[in-house]
Amino acid sequence: MENSITDKLQIITAKPLTREAFSAFGDVIEASSDAKNFAINGGLTHRYHDLAKVDVNDNDGHTLISIFRSKPLEQPIAIKMMERHPHGSQAFVPLGNNPFLVVVAPAGEFNINNIEVFIARSSQGVNYHKGTWHHFCLTLESESDFLVIDRGGEGDNCDSLELDGSLLMVQE
Repeated sequence: MENSITDKLQIITAKPLTREAFSAFGDVIEASSDAKNFAINGGLTHRYHDLAKVDVNDNDGHTLISIFRSKPLEQPIAIKMMERHPHGSQAFVPLGNNPFLVVVAPAGEFNINNIEVFIARSSQGVNYHKGTWHHFCLTLESESDFLVIDRGGEGDNCDSLELDGSLLMVQE
C-alpha cells in the first residue's frame, strides 16, 4: 500500500547525555568533576556551582519552581509534539532514580530532521536554552517527578507543534 504510515516511519536512537553533545540546546545539570566545585560548610558539603543559566527576565518575568509528575509512554515512543519557550529557559531535574529521554531540536524555525534524542541518567538534569524545541518529560521506567525551574510572567511563553508521529525513538 503506497503512502502508508510504515512507509514514512523514521527511527531515531537515543544517545548518552553529555555536556558537550547537549551544549547547543542548553545546560546539563549534574554533580561531575567537569563542573566548578568546591568544599563548603567546614568540608561537610561539596558544592557543584553555577550549573545552568536560568533565563527568565523577558517581559518582567520571574522564576517559578514547580514539580511535574510524568508517566512513561509505551515504547517505541512516537514523537507527536514539540514545544519551545521563547521568553525563558526551562530546567528539569529528576527527583527519583529513573533515567529519562531528552528530545530536542535547535531554536529557530522547527525542522523535524534536526531532532536529537539523549538518554539522561537519574543524576542528570537539563536546562533548555530560551527558544530550544523540546518534547515534554519522557520518563522510562515508572512515574517520575521532576523539579522544574522556568519563567512566570506576562506574555505567552509556550509555542507548541503537533507532529504526525512518524518519527520513533528507541534506546540503544
